[in-house]
Amino acid sequence: MQAAKPLFDYPKYWAECFGPAPFLPMSREEMDQLGWDSCDIIIVTGDAYVDHPSFGMAIIGRLLESQGFRVGIIAQPNWQSKDDFMKLGEPNLFFGVAAGNMDSMINRYTADKKIRSDDAYTPGGMAGKRPDRASLVYSQRCKEAYKHVPIVLGGIEASLRRIAHYDYWQDRVRNSILIDASADILLYGNAERAIVEVAQRLSYGHKIEDITDVRGTAFIRRDTPQGWYEVDSTRIDRPGKVDKIINPYVNTQDTQACAIEQEKGPVEDPQEAKVVQILASPRMTRDKTVIRLPSMEKVRNDPVLYAHANRVLHLETNPGNARALVQKHGEIDVWFNPPPIPMTTEEMDYVFGMPYARVPHPAYGKEKIPAYDMIRFSVNIMRGCFGGCTFCSITEHEGRIIQNRSEESIIREIEEIRDKVPGFTGVISDLGGPTANMYRIACKSPEIESACRKPSCVFPGICPNLNTDHSSLIQLYRSARALPGVKKILIASGLRYDLAVESPEYVKELVTHHVGGYLKIAPEHTEEGPLNQMMKPGIGSYDKFKRMFEKYTKEAGKEQYLIPYFIAAHPGTTDEDMMNLALWLKGNGFRADQVQAFYPSPMATATAMYHSGKNPLRKVTYKSDGVTIVKSEDQRRLHKAFLRYHDPKGWPMLREALIRMGRGDLIGPGKDQLIPAHQPATDSYQSARRKNSTPAGSHKVAKESKEKTTKILTQHNGLPPRASDGGNPWDKREQAKAAAFARNQQAAKERKDAAKGKGPKPTRKPVVPR
Repeated sequence: MQAAKPLFDYPKYWAECFGPAPFLPMSREEMDQLGWDSCDIIIVTGDAYVDHPSFGMAIIGRLLESQGFRVGIIAQPNWQSKDDFMKLGEPNLFFGVAAGNMDSMINRYTADKKIRSDDAYTPGGMAGKRPDRASLVYSQRCKEAYKHVPIVLGGIEASLRRIAHYDYWQDRVRNSILIDASADILLYGNAERAIVEVAQRLSYGHKIEDITDVRGTAFIRRDTPQGWYEVDSTRIDRPGKVDKIINPYVNTQDTQACAIEQEKGPVEDPQEAKVVQILASPRMTRDKTVIRLPSMEKVRNDPVLYAHANRVLHLETNPGNARALVQKHGEIDVWFNPPPIPMTTEEMDYVFGMPYARVPHPAYGKEKIPAYDMIRFSVNIMRGCFGGCTFCSITEHEGRIIQNRSEESIIREIEEIRDKVPGFTGVISDLGGPTANMYRIACKSPEIESACRKPSCVFPGICPNLNTDHSSLIQLYRSARALPGVKKILIASGLRYDLAVESPEYVKELVTHHVGGYLKIAPEHTEEGPLNQMMKPGIGSYDKFKRMFEKYTKEAGKEQYLIPYFIAAHPGTTDEDMMNLALWLKGNGFRADQVQAFYPSPMATATAMYHSGKNPLRKVTYKSDGVTIVKSEDQRRLHKAFLRYHDPKGWPMLREALIRMGRGDLIGPGKDQLIPAHQPATDSYQSARRKNSTPAGSHKVAKESKEKTTKILTQHNGLPPRASDGGNPWDKREQAKAAAFARNQQAAKERKDAAKGKGPKPTRKPVVPR
């Protein structure tokens, strides 16, 4: 793999003399206190500013500060005018624009395209503090504020929309976000290397349009530069048969004659003299080769070409062998340089060791920021994921090569949390990252790793070249929990259980010391069809891990449970698949109160399946087999109802579906049957979502009293409570629900009678069982 200039080897900008700021300034008053007359760089973000390494604006801001630049933050500006974008003045070098830690559309809308009631990255969890397609809006406002200041676009929204992409909310293919935002350059993936290089060059006086050789960037070009060899993507992965040109003298109304001519192919005259042409044969090297993808106009109008482009894009994601890509949009080209070189352990330590305050900016006062509350006692130990799950965007954004921090750096951060973060009680809520157990796991051979083009190292099985040794992670756990003042180290990141079972010692260590009663894992499904489209292991891997989990739990003398997560309506899923999953859930005693329907995020492979009906995991042709797609609202509801088979509200739909599928034998009271034949007279079931939502009609009261409504819980529940609670937990829960329902009904009747003057003022309040 190519060498890269270390992040800490750049000369410092002159403003280094000001030193690090307690917080990056968000106002002119703070700039005055720091002695700044202007900012060199201003970061505009859709998230509240939290000075913590789990927030993108903090990492990029502190990194640029370490290079000597003065960095200001404009967090969640009012986008209705340019005024908020001018409050820190004109930046000397550029605006850095990002939508935040999430794509702004995913942040605001559910998988059913309904507006969310909250935003975890906003003070008070308040929704509506960022616009739809925030990167576009912020970039345009920055241009209005200071027309000639360059705009550097980044963050996950820009990263996943850098190419012509299918947009779920508009149900169409949109331009590269670089075009729509009118930005000058786009940084994708982990952007530390790119942002430092761009900032340094601009500080030397280079023009933004001349910065075209930085990895991990996208920009606009008019033509292919001299010395580059251009390859059409259809030569690499031909999407289908190309028709031969027929004889122009054939009557085109005669279809039989046309068919005969097509079968003949080109006919050459052996007596005809041929001109010999000597063509230049440039030396075709990967670092001077660019692959031309089908144009924006072609992928917009042809779903098969869209799937083909998505496949080629994913084949060119290994930093060791990726080539540049180019895609025409109208009259201009959008050029994508190869992905950034992964950071070394020393560079990771450098990035995470900067002087973060580890708390939200003081401007927010005592307002709670839910996303911060979730991670304030957690530590990110690595980046990247080689799982390659098709519905996930981690690999597309962070890459599939794991970038690790040193154990010393991680221990220092835990000590810093212990000593500096308010409210620390001795419990570290997570040591993880994109996954819990890929720390220091990599290919056994750097040469093989740099040449590999597989999308996953663990599907369809674990690659024999992958080193699955968990010893470094085990040692990290032991060192962390041995620290004075640390009572418990929990693991909350998603566990790759098919990898974990390769190390029984790791599973024992995890189960014995690092599970807080429940451990989340994500089988996602039980059936081979959808699992193959997800690139997830079979349910047998889950069963193997479950046996190990229960064995070590028993040996530790603890009561602990696995929490499995599943996806409804994923490409490749049939109604029969969901029925079988529901039967598995019932047979294993699981009741999932909240379920996740497939969400087509930009650029994901599963999204290409959803849009095109083709499978980009294999060669895409017009005649290749299609993928079952769940698009209609009714079918998506049905798939979710199968996951929540225990909810009476879904029983009518399930009865109809089961009869249609010829599985009426699953309707009845038996333990092997899925749902009862009759609907209950009064529905005593109350889902966790409804239970924790704001009651109808209470918004006005809440507004008048200025009381915040209860947030919807997002954690899976429905697993059997611990046996120590006594009795049959399921019976007790249902009895409590039924009693609460009866009391609520009585209270409603009393209120209705009182309103009609037929009775005293009611004193009962609605209750919800715990």
